Amino acid sequence: MSDSKTVPGRILDGKVPSGPIEQRWDTHRFDMKLVNPANRRRYTVIVVGSGLAGGAAAATLGELGYNVKCFFYQDSARRAHSIAAQGGINAAKNYRNDGDSIFRLFYDTVKGGDFRARESNVHRLAQVSVNIIDQCVAQGVPFAREYGGYLDNRSFGGAQVSRTFYARGQTGQQLLIGAYQALSRQVAAGTVKLFPRTEMLDLVVVGDRARGIITRDMVTGKVERHVADAVVLATGGYGNVFYLSTNAKGCNTTAIWRAHRRGAFLANPCYTQIHPTCIPVTGDHQSKLTLMSESLRNDGRIWVPKKKGDTRTPQNIPEAERDYYLENRYPSFGNLVPRDVASRNAKQVCDEGRGVGPGGLGVYLDFSDAIKRLGKKVIAERYGNLFDMYKQITGEDPYEVPMRIYPAIHYTMGGLWVDYNLESNIPGLFVAGEANFSDHGANRLGASALMQGLADGYFVLPYTLSNFLAQIKPDGMGTDRPEFAQAEAEVTGRVKKFLSLNGKRTVDSFHRELGKLLWDECGMARNDAGLRRALARIPALREEFWQNVKVLGANEEMNQSLEKAGRVADFFELAELLCIDALNRTESCGGHFREESQTEEGEAKRDDANFSYVAAWGYTGNLAKPELNKEPLTFEYVHPSQRSYK
Repeated sequence: MSDSKTVPGRILDGKVPSGPIEQRWDTHRFDMKLVNPANRRRYTVIVVGSGLAGGAAAATLGELGYNVKCFFYQDSARRAHSIAAQGGINAAKNYRNDGDSIFRLFYDTVKGGDFRARESNVHRLAQVSVNIIDQCVAQGVPFAREYGGYLDNRSFGGAQVSRTFYARGQTGQQLLIGAYQALSRQVAAGTVKLFPRTEMLDLVVVGDRARGIITRDMVTGKVERHVADAVVLATGGYGNVFYLSTNAKGCNTTAIWRAHRRGAFLANPCYTQIHPTCIPVTGDHQSKLTLMSESLRNDGRIWVPKKKGDTRTPQNIPEAERDYYLENRYPSFGNLVPRDVASRNAKQVCDEGRGVGPGGLGVYLDFSDAIKRLGKKVIAERYGNLFDMYKQITGEDPYEVPMRIYPAIHYTMGGLWVDYNLESNIPGLFVAGEANFSDHGANRLGASALMQGLADGYFVLPYTLSNFLAQIKPDGMGTDRPEFAQAEAEVTGRVKKFLSLNGKRTVDSFHRELGKLLWDECGMARNDAGLRRALARIPALREEFWQNVKVLGANEEMNQSLEKAGRVADFFELAELLCIDALNRTESCGGHFREESQTEEGEAKRDDANFSYVAAWGYTGNLAKPELNKEPLTFEYVHPSQRSYK
């Protein structure tokens, strides 16, 4: 990549504590300053997002006695996208006595992320994972149990132990209800106030500190100012930049992108996760894709025909003519290789012409062996709701015929840069869960998203945010400051501009074209030429969007066309940075396969000498020339090596 595309930045300090890694978090917690319980009511904290990270943070901060304002665009906090998580949540409890430990979970996560995560954060995540399960059981989360009453576990990709706690295929829903109960208790106690159907449209920075947000009421259109002593963003990922993803249609990037434009660094935006277990695309009519939990790979076997162009039904293809390609190539992990490995291999066999289903973009996930071995009843107990969902969507019964799956955009490892305290480079702006870049490196292991969201909300932010507040005094600032007026004026002007656009194309048509461009040029495989094509096309398409999009309705009403326009406008800007980041990183790591950088066996080939850093991009006012700041990554405990799951 030419130097003219980026502005050189600074070396960032992650503020990682010193000492043995297993003692860092405990020592750091003791060293942090505390706020006297009687003084906590004098502080106000804004939390944006009500999912597992945001809901847990708001509930816990309210329990501590802070005044909390929680904003979310759904009509209920229970409808945050965390509810869609299916397979489970990791914790190093070692209930199966199969060799698990905090260090092994730490090791698996660093290795699974292809050595592109901060070691100290990952170890803390593994350490507090054991507390999460106790917390959720106390809340009444109905985890699956064995006959004797002990909590059950299952395996997920990238691990050779069973450490995933689950509630059938609806783990996210049950965990979110637990967090919602805790949140509701604080609402009743008066420490938390909820703002449903409210979207954050800008961050307010006063001096060098985050001091509030500008919101729009999605029912009335009213734009309002909100002031606080600190702001927490827990707004999820930006996977919908690709248009087709497993995310709910409302998921967007606006909160973190507005913060980025106010000075917050956006880290590793090209690190987007491709999930291997998704129902394949069936046509242009689709607006999203549906995930089938990775847990299905415990009992389902993945295969394709050995012959190219074999269109026989799966029942008519004998065993000898099937290629169980993951089991053959990765005998140690088999069908439970990490998501990036499973996704890349699925693409490879489909590119060879051995894919199944319409368009040849699919592989089989077959449960016939498991049903013969365990019985239909056992499989139904483990995955019944997932099987029902698949049948409703496809019209095919997975008890009788294999599921068809294909990779899709799912989670984003990139996000706002944060230090060890989950604080961004803007003082007073904290970022939790999928909205930050932390913990997962270049590839998230399955069942670790719920773990990180709850770890951040229940067990990290209450300490680190309190430490920040203990060092400032409540100053009684109001929203009459010029910074609030300026931010509100910018939001209002942007809304008016959207409503003045009377072009000939819908917002969705632009979003679909942008998403396909990103998937083709910066999806599972990417190369120099393709990324440059994308970077030439995105600004032109963005310009056309601002000239030829049609936004219906008015502001003073519920207006989904207006909402979409704002979110897609931000996706256009993020997309350019995403491709710049991918072009700059001329290595393969995790699911980010640069075709120019692969081993002789076709696996991802890292370049540790040149890219062992977090790429934290700063906004310069010129979207084509962002500032590249680097946080060097050092590995004291898990030394980088070529990943192997064979």
